[in-house]
Amino acid sequence: MATETPPPSKTPSRLPTSEEFVAVQESAEFGELRGAYRGFAFPLTFAFIAWYLLYVLLSNYAGDFMGTKVFGNFNVAMTLGLAQFLTTFLIAWWYARTAAAKFDPKADAIKSRMESGE
Repeated sequence: MATETPPPSKTPSRLPTSEEFVAVQESAEFGELRGAYRGFAFPLTFAFIAWYLLYVLLSNYAGDFMGTKVFGNFNVAMTLGLAQFLTTFLIAWWYARTAAAKFDPKADAIKSRMESGE
């Protein structure tokens, strides 16, 4: 598996001080990064948990509905259960793609500035 991340450097990088960490944490750039991450991750997490709980509640309280045949031996419960796996993989793929495009470049810029002492 190829990655774009270079191998670790042989020379140790400079460790930022506690004050530098606090300054970066309070910066507008870091706040923007944190807000973008939360704006993506929190709604998706909430939506997936609601989707999962709906499946569990339907399984417990709507047995006749969940037993309805969709095609062949596949019923609604099997279809929704397989959809749980599909949505899990789609969310993971979407997050990886979004993180690589939006979050990682901003985080890398902050990290490199902190390690260089700027």
